[in-house]
Amino acid sequence: MKVTVKSRRQIRLQNILFVVLFVGLIGVLAWLSTRYHYQSDWTANGRNSLSEASVAALAEIKEPLKVTLFVTEMGPLKQRISEVLARYQRHKQDMTVEVVNPDTAPDQVRKLAITINGEMVFEYQGRSEKLAALDEQSITNVLQRLSRGEERWLVFLEGHGERNPFGQANHDIQTWAKELEAKGLKLKGINLTTQPLIPDNTAVLVVAGPQVNYLPGEVTVINEYLQRGGNLLWLADPDGLFGLDAVADQLGVTLQPGAIVDPTTQTYNINNPTFAIIGEYSRHPVTQGFNMYTIFPMAAGLMFEARTGWRGDAFLTTSEHSWSETGVLAGEIDFDAGKDIPGPLTLGVGITRTLDSEEEPDHAELPLREQRVVVIGDGDFLSNAYLGNGGNLNLGMNIINWLSRDDQLLSIPARTAPDSSLDLSKTDSVIIGFGFLLVLPLLLLITGLVIWLKRRKA
Repeated sequence: MKVTVKSRRQIRLQNILFVVLFVGLIGVLAWLSTRYHYQSDWTANGRNSLSEASVAALAEIKEPLKVTLFVTEMGPLKQRISEVLARYQRHKQDMTVEVVNPDTAPDQVRKLAITINGEMVFEYQGRSEKLAALDEQSITNVLQRLSRGEERWLVFLEGHGERNPFGQANHDIQTWAKELEAKGLKLKGINLTTQPLIPDNTAVLVVAGPQVNYLPGEVTVINEYLQRGGNLLWLADPDGLFGLDAVADQLGVTLQPGAIVDPTTQTYNINNPTFAIIGEYSRHPVTQGFNMYTIFPMAAGLMFEARTGWRGDAFLTTSEHSWSETGVLAGEIDFDAGKDIPGPLTLGVGITRTLDSEEEPDHAELPLREQRVVVIGDGDFLSNAYLGNGGNLNLGMNIINWLSRDDQLLSIPARTAPDSSLDLSKTDSVIIGFGFLLVLPLLLLITGLVIWLKRRKA
């Protein structure tokens, strides 16, 4: 091709046009990056994205949320916290983060009692809460507590051998109680023999497996609480009602004799016949979207017959292969058609009634004015010894959320624990080590020799 003045001019124009178009494309992409944002998390367990629980908690915060971060400019802490908070901001556009250097704002630090570098203050609808832990679980717990608004008190009856929410024994329920506190609920124990009055601000009264009978006067106090529209969680056991017959009669609940035996637990390598396992659930707000199995040791079956004004639905039902064993739970245990009660058996029931305006407690703020009661024929599933089995913890949290009228939080699990480690077998480790230390260097050496020989011959 002959180079002329005209061809040179065309090449120059093409080069100029290319530069202009290239710069223009870069400018358009830069402009688009300020208007649109796309992010993709390619990690195996999504550790750089928020869990469904956190997204659900954010969805319940309708108003603007402000976070004040007190952190020094030096060090990587500021960057790490900002990255975690940015994940929340992607789902909530009206969440603002203000970074304050505690070294230059001593008055603000003293006013808010900031003591740790990296401490955060969450503010929502005039309420605030401080947080020093940098993890998604802690931040989401703060969001849940702020979304609740008013204080919710769980009152546990004491003095009759009930499971202690502050006790560390295997049969106590301290671990579950700590999870409830982490969600913003307040716990209190009362003994009706010394304090014959259930507080008016009680969100849920908990009767957790008594071992001795309640006095008639105590039963009257509990019945009056129910008549006023109070919510109740009753964890019964196969041992009996312990003087709460009048309460059971008011609710229409009957405790079946014997203990539930479920042979299907053997498929889960559980050899104890007194363990009942549930993997399928009835349609109920407590178990809506619930897909984890739950284990109930030494449980009793329930029967429900609706009383006037009350409605009830079973949400925990054992398999058809189970039965209520009325004989001795020892040796070879078989179903006795003449004595035992065949399954499926009701293990948990949710009972409700619509309150009249004069019956509704002053502290209640439920538009439907619905009173809620849950009766479960087992308290062991929430005990310190068995809470970590299957979905027991999540079911316990769902029950309290429903009873305390926090339906929007039912699908939020108590915790997430993504796998962040790589476990290699000894064989895999040897193969990888042998490959990197011997095979790969040898291949590089052979390749270099082949190339050198070819060039030498050329």
